[in-house]
Amino acid sequence: MDLLRGVNIYLVGMMGVGKTTVGRILARELKYRFFDTDELIVRVANQSIAEIFEREGEEAFRELETKVLGELCAYQNSVVATGGGIVARSSNWGKMHYGIVVWLDVPVDQLYDRLRSDTARPLLREGELKSKLQSLLNDRERFYAQADVRVGIPGNERPEEVARRAIEEIQKAIESKTVHDIN
Repeated sequence: MDLLRGVNIYLVGMMGVGKTTVGRILARELKYRFFDTDELIVRVANQSIAEIFEREGEEAFRELETKVLGELCAYQNSVVATGGGIVARSSNWGKMHYGIVVWLDVPVDQLYDRLRSDTARPLLREGELKSKLQSLLNDRERFYAQADVRVGIPGNERPEEVARRAIEEIQKAIESKTVHDIN
């Protein structure tokens, strides 16, 4: 997609929406590199995200997340899958808005189905899963809504289909912005 001109794409959304899976497909389709902030944090810290939360706390994890995002912003031609809570820091938005931010939006019931057997996510360890997911979404939705593009995923679409729709929506957003800039 020539309209991108090397601009990075940042995928945001709740845990379990498929940012990593869809991001890899997007990167392949766009001939971009792919990065996952969570994977990079694990490599940099040499410990799992759960271990970081347990040993150092969520704030230490968020600091690492911000640092990793800052490093990735130096690149071009990249698709970046971010952690679900990265949107809560305004400094992260400052970095991501140099690219195109795409919100992958999946209903809570569907997230529940995807995550109910996942025991690795520290924010989901306490409390009833569905209400915890709803609470996190309630806290973050206003941040996700700041994305340049929203891709709603109402059913169990294949990741390839979600990626295709994301490319279409990105293209529409770029064309719309280009028209606005001309006027």
